[in-house]
Amino acid sequence: MPLRRLALSTALATALAAGLAGTAAGAAPAVPLPPLPLLSPPDSLTVTVTGSGNPAAEGSWKLTCDDRPGGDHPAAARACARLEGFARAGEDPFAPVPADRMCAQVYGGPVTAQVTGVWQGRRIEARFTRSNGCEIDRWENVEPLLPSVRG
Repeated sequence: MPLRRLALSTALATALAAGLAGTAAGAAPAVPLPPLPLLSPPDSLTVTVTGSGNPAAEGSWKLTCDDRPGGDHPAAARACARLEGFARAGEDPFAPVPADRMCAQVYGGPVTAQVTGVWQGRRIEARFTRSNGCEIDRWENVEPLLPSVRG
């Protein structure tokens, strides 16, 4: 069960138990009920990679990560597991490199990737490049969501 759904299910069970205990004693529920887990959209991303010079690493794929990995992404299970790890750690793999970060001036090639969709209930529109050391690290950090393009 994805971490988001497990957390919401646990919160719902706790709130219901507390609310029912308060209602049985004649009081209003003590804890407001959280939104139902089924109302949050499933993780669904589109990954588009261009400019790698390697036909096997280029294309556009769909990835869904809900009860089980789906879509036509070539490494769906591993990509969903990687994203689940970010969610558990409270990390945002789609955050851009901070503008004030010092980055090694190493060029990793003209390859770019665009990731759009929904992850952990929020809209994602992220662009990845390999234009410097920070961007290369950012790309490699989300592999296998993005393909390995190391030479």
